[in-house]
Amino acid sequence: MHPAFIYVDIANAITMAEYKQCIIIRQDLKLSRGKLAVQVAHAAVSAAEHADAGARRAWKDGGQKKIVLQVKTLSEMYELKMDAEAAGLPTSLIADAGLTEVPPGTVTALGIGPALSERLDGVTGELQLV
Repeated sequence: MHPAFIYVDIANAITMAEYKQCIIIRQDLKLSRGKLAVQVAHAAVSAAEHADAGARRAWKDGGQKKIVLQVKTLSEMYELKMDAEAAGLPTSLIADAGLTEVPPGTVTALGIGPALSERLDGVTGELQLV
């Protein structure tokens, strides 16, 4: 019998890896839908700018997948940010200008990634969807 050979296409394996971005918002702020959408957009753009070029390209090529999650409090958001940074993930904390619904400087959102989905899941896997 001949040994079995497994053909591995490295180029496709790399492009098949799933990349995503997680955006976390604070549930306690009770933001309107419009305000929430704007804060999510700020976090998505800002965090993407902090990612390395390879991860950003793979994420864009894969459709720019985003997941919007929630935490209950500001302290939970800070803890999540520290966990993400300890895991080597790009992060961006968003503080609002305070022109509409919340006071100036209110932390509203946290962007994490883009990065490999499994790496993000290790940090955000227990959070609930918005």
